[in-house]
Amino acid sequence: MHKYFSSRALRWMQTMTFAIKEINQRSDLLPQLKLGFHIRDSCNDISVSQRAALLLVNGQPEIGTRVNRSNGQERNIISNLGCAAVQSTVSPVIIGDAASGLSMALLRSLGSFHIPLVSYFASCSCLSNQRDFPTFMRTMPSDTFQIRALAQLVRYFGWTWVGVIGMESDYARFAIQLFLQESVQYGVCAAYTHVYPIVLSQQALDELLDVIQMASPKVIINFCSESEMNYILREIRHRNITGLQWIASEAWSTAKSLWEEFGDLLTGTLGFAIRRADVIPGLKQHLTSLRPSSIYESAFLAEFWEEMFNCRLNGSVNSHSHMGDNYLDRLPCKGTEDLNAVYSAYSDVTQLRVSYNVYKAVYLVAHALQDMSNCIVGQGPLPNGTCADPKNVKPWQLIHYMKRAHFSSLGEKVNFDQNGDPIAYYDLMNWQRMSDGSLQLVKVGFYDDASSAGRSLVINDSVIQWPVGKQAFRSVCSDSCPPGSRIARRKGEPICCFDCVPCAEGEVSNTTDSLECSRCSENTWPNKGRDLCIPKTIEFLSYNELMGIVLCVVSILGACFSLSILAIFFTYKDTPLVRANNMELSLLLLVFLAVCFLVGLLFIGEPSDWLCRIRYPAFGISFALCISCLLAKTVVVLMAFRSTLPGSNVMKWFGPNQQRASVVLGTAVQVIICVVWLLTSPPHANNNTDYSATLIIECVTGSEVGFWCVLGYIGILACMCFLMAFLARKLPDNFNEAKFITFSMLIFFAVWITFIPVYVSTAGKYTVAVHIFAILASAFGLLFCIFAPKCYVIILKPEKNSKKNLIQR
Repeated sequence: MHKYFSSRALRWMQTMTFAIKEINQRSDLLPQLKLGFHIRDSCNDISVSQRAALLLVNGQPEIGTRVNRSNGQERNIISNLGCAAVQSTVSPVIIGDAASGLSMALLRSLGSFHIPLVSYFASCSCLSNQRDFPTFMRTMPSDTFQIRALAQLVRYFGWTWVGVIGMESDYARFAIQLFLQESVQYGVCAAYTHVYPIVLSQQALDELLDVIQMASPKVIINFCSESEMNYILREIRHRNITGLQWIASEAWSTAKSLWEEFGDLLTGTLGFAIRRADVIPGLKQHLTSLRPSSIYESAFLAEFWEEMFNCRLNGSVNSHSHMGDNYLDRLPCKGTEDLNAVYSAYSDVTQLRVSYNVYKAVYLVAHALQDMSNCIVGQGPLPNGTCADPKNVKPWQLIHYMKRAHFSSLGEKVNFDQNGDPIAYYDLMNWQRMSDGSLQLVKVGFYDDASSAGRSLVINDSVIQWPVGKQAFRSVCSDSCPPGSRIARRKGEPICCFDCVPCAEGEVSNTTDSLECSRCSENTWPNKGRDLCIPKTIEFLSYNELMGIVLCVVSILGACFSLSILAIFFTYKDTPLVRANNMELSLLLLVFLAVCFLVGLLFIGEPSDWLCRIRYPAFGISFALCISCLLAKTVVVLMAFRSTLPGSNVMKWFGPNQQRASVVLGTAVQVIICVVWLLTSPPHANNNTDYSATLIIECVTGSEVGFWCVLGYIGILACMCFLMAFLARKLPDNFNEAKFITFSMLIFFAVWITFIPVYVSTAGKYTVAVHIFAILASAFGLLFCIFAPKCYVIILKPEKNSKKNLIQR
């Protein structure tokens, strides 16, 4: 006993008869031929459909065959629809089956006959294999395109964690396999995949519902037909499961029959439906023109009529009843029943999708025959350019013409690729509940595979009605990683399950769910959010910052002090104190100290190559001049003491000329070191990018050996000066300048010994500041230790500035 009668399938059958009738009445299409047909129900069963097909192609149609004839003579093809098979004594062609699995079985059974089979609803991508199924064509797009559209759909709404279920059929198995492969490139994962049997037992339903309830995703893609969906929804209602976002495969995406009982469970359902025809002129009238008097001869129509109006026709050929209803208990039909007065999926032509595919399938055969009739010998598609005889066409010949056919149907251009598949176009449908509780299938987008990449899927979010609330569900295994972080895969888990790891120092990511962070360039650094590389903060010791201003002021003050003392010494050059301390060397020393103070200014400001090449030699040479003068002064003190001894004339060997020469000679060595340094590996400006968010513009020494040679030579001069001064520290009081030189050298050593570790351990502008501080500290040490006592006497104690007092000291 049948459990399910499909009014939709009956509409498909009637659409075929309508199309054949329409073609036979046209004068511009097959004017010399008439199409006939024979229809059988395959009962969605492989053995039934194979038996019917084999009977037909062997020329043994059973009672019920309907053939259109012209002038009393059979003229052309007999075609079949709706899970059925067809026969013609001229050239059989099958239009069907609706199911992919049945179509595959028919193709394998009829392979040796080369019978063309055109399906209007079989979408399995496996049927596109022309090597296995060379006689197969369809007006239904391949699942390859539907799956591509579904993968883009779930990714569009951010559903990266979904459940995938399907019935145990070729259609569902291939569809699920394709989806799992296609979804990977969109970052979509299946939390589970579950295949259930076509005949759903209670145990199978329990297993399926347990999987759905235990899993976290609320978004479920279901590859099944409306009959299986009916059973699933009934069990879902029994368990009171709500809040599911169904994604319908095209097999049930427009099945309005599910709405009456399960509308509350299906609100917000999304699914792709094949291209529809707004209207097929005359079809509505053809469908609703049925009267009891005209349907006695067809068991299909009789069954539909009795189911529709819950009555029994007098002398009915129907012997089936459904859902436990005993058809013998029904009241007789009154004969006044009218299909226009009731709603039925059979007569609903507002969403002609599968029916439109049937319509195009019939026209495909007709246009192939028309091309055959118009064929010119020598230009035909058959070997050697031959043509087939439309009055005696062979099945293998017909398939040649069908694959080359292209025509227009209701304004749409119909053509096929090398696999016999039509160009894919889907409407994205949303199941919406109207204010009166009725169902409205609303087009909220479309998928056009012919569009350029990235533009194939178009969705109008604003008109979508969702199962719960006004926004799409969130269905993810892991929340998206925001910019500034990257995805870290979890070992052994799907790619949609991951942890978010902040980008490492110096790296950024500016997209959501970035797989890796990119390193910023040398001159840039990540912002706080680590999603953008921003220019590094440029650092150098500037005249505009407090530290630079202070050091600049101190350097100028030091130079001013030196020049002021120089002026005092020059003013009092004839006084005993000044003359006793070698006025010429003292004046030179003051000039060189002023230069040392001003050298500190070369270390302030943005470094450049020329500034770096002046900075270090100026520092080395200026201090070499100062220490050379001190060394000469110290030697003069020792020589002067020697000259006071009886019989000594040592001062004639270290007079003014020799003193000047010693200063020049002591400095010349430093000049040579600097020249060699500048010629081999000179200092230069450098952008130091080693310090995180700071770009340090600094002077690098070029040759470390050159820098340390300059510093080392100053140290050698200082050591010699200190040794000489130390030896002269106990000379008579009037030559006590050696004590001050000794003390100044101790300060000098203290400064520069401290300078070395600090200089090496600091970076950026602080390194420069340490260097300037060492210059200023050592210069002030020399200036005040040597000249402050003399200025005190000259300015504040002038009475002591006499030869008598100097001798007494």
